[in-house]
Amino acid sequence: MAFWRVREELSSENRLRRSYYELLRDDLDQFMIQHALVDSYNNFLEKKIPYPFVEMRELKPRARLPDIEYEHHRAFLLLFVEDLITDDNKKYIRFFDTNKTTKKNLQLSKTILPLGKFDRTQKYLESAHFDNFLKALLPVDYALLIQRESSLAVKNRYHLAHFHVKIDWPIADAAEDLAISLRYIKKDIYEKGDKYAEDLQKKFFEYYGLSPMVGGRRTAAIVAAQYMKRLPCITTIYAGSSESRALIRLSERGVTKSILIKLSENEMRQIAAKNNFSLQSFKKNYCFVREKDYGIAIFQVTYVCTSHSRPPEDGKLREIKPDLNWLTVDGQYLCPGSEARKYPLLPLNIIYS
Repeated sequence: MAFWRVREELSSENRLRRSYYELLRDDLDQFMIQHALVDSYNNFLEKKIPYPFVEMRELKPRARLPDIEYEHHRAFLLLFVEDLITDDNKKYIRFFDTNKTTKKNLQLSKTILPLGKFDRTQKYLESAHFDNFLKALLPVDYALLIQRESSLAVKNRYHLAHFHVKIDWPIADAAEDLAISLRYIKKDIYEKGDKYAEDLQKKFFEYYGLSPMVGGRRTAAIVAAQYMKRLPCITTIYAGSSESRALIRLSERGVTKSILIKLSENEMRQIAAKNNFSLQSFKKNYCFVREKDYGIAIFQVTYVCTSHSRPPEDGKLREIKPDLNWLTVDGQYLCPGSEARKYPLLPLNIIYS
């Protein structure tokens, strides 16, 4: 069960904060796409290694992914919280004084890229140096935490507060929490036996668009997403995976995955004509790689829960049916480049074609 409120239910002050948060999130979305996908592509290019494009079948719900880690693809985990995570959550979200983004803590860490001259304001999202600061910390193990500053003197100011943040809530507890909210169990994940509990944990992964076999940052991301439903605010979680070659975004809007897609000359002509663009205009505004016979663009998929992964209308307990899908593809789009601010997402239904 989520405890955050929709915008219309907020006070005037908190509606303003929600608007500011969403504006910052729009910018962060663009940064994360650049970092996770475009910069990863450039890593492969520099190493003269062919980029491992994602096959469309890998984006279908319940798809099994190739069990390959691509070392040149960037992996990370970032939590962006609308308000503050209070101290009573530290049992499961591990943020302490020792992993605050202070000069001393950062200097003690052996895994962070050199930051140059330390500027204590660079951790704030409005800082001109924030992008470089974030980029330096993203490779660090575990998660980064961006949240509202606690000072009452400066309201609605966001900063990268902590690094090396561990998500220590057990997967079984997260699956139990989801199953209770969906009325598949009353209190305990094992109340209907081990097999039922195993099915619920598999469905927990499916609910967030992942295979039960994944590990690392992606598992931490979905556990954090479920845990943070109990916070009285919205949260956005970004996970970059060197196995899935995707940017995964979990928020109050659901699950979104972004990948790189290679388009042939003919495909680009068809898409451009369908959307009333010239081929040149399409390439300029939607492809970050523009060659004579192909282009490379950002492809985004949004997913939506089915009736089996939403609370039942009658509120009654029900039995889980493992064969029924909990997630389905909702939207498929080509994304404009970060500089093409006047251009919209373009529908492109190709996952099932």
